[in-house]
Amino acid sequence: MLKLTTSRTLIATSIFALLAGCATGNPYNNPQGQQQGGSSNKTAIYGGLGALGGAVVGAATSSKKDRGKGALIGAAVAGAAGAGYGYYVDKQEAELRRSMQGTGIDVQRDGDNLTLVMPGNVTFATDSASISGNFYSTLNNLAQSFKQYDQNTIEIVGHTDSTGPYQHNMNLSQRRAQSVADYMRNQGVNGMRLQVSGVGPNQPVADNNSAQGRQQNRRVEINLRPIPGAYQ
Repeated sequence: MLKLTTSRTLIATSIFALLAGCATGNPYNNPQGQQQGGSSNKTAIYGGLGALGGAVVGAATSSKKDRGKGALIGAAVAGAAGAGYGYYVDKQEAELRRSMQGTGIDVQRDGDNLTLVMPGNVTFATDSASISGNFYSTLNNLAQSFKQYDQNTIEIVGHTDSTGPYQHNMNLSQRRAQSVADYMRNQGVNGMRLQVSGVGPNQPVADNNSAQGRQQNRRVEINLRPIPGAYQ
């Protein structure tokens, strides 16, 4: 009777802990305060329901001796799976923020979408599409992360400021994005996930009339989006 009570206590405790964990706000929220409520709510609801179902199945399929242990394992596994892409991107964002700290790459989040902003002056020499040698180690870490977290597409977009001929900037932005994509592919990232484009000066994030603004506009962005159909 004592063992049965202990097992039930373990089941209830595991469910409560997982529900609380899923409902907790993401500690890596976008500092600019972009909305993420829909993703967080889905993570909490589906993760909690998954945990409940997993606990029941885990307990039912375990021997009497290991029933409490089976419930804990079932709740953890099913809770994570039930949370879907919201849970997945929480983990990926945390890992990217850790590995990219101090590299100059800015990690941004909007809902379930992640964007990595690589400043042009850090990644490339002036007016060049050749990756700076001191940036290789950062790209190596990034490629390793992309291989570990392989459930999203990788859109690489090159940007320039408005200085100089328009077509030159369009070509330069395309070549810079392609250089990053080629490097990722050479490091073992699946080329089927990679999409490349160059938009030149067409999508500025700052005023091109100031040196500081132009520097912000010279960048390569990597957009991580869920693979269509992979998650509901």
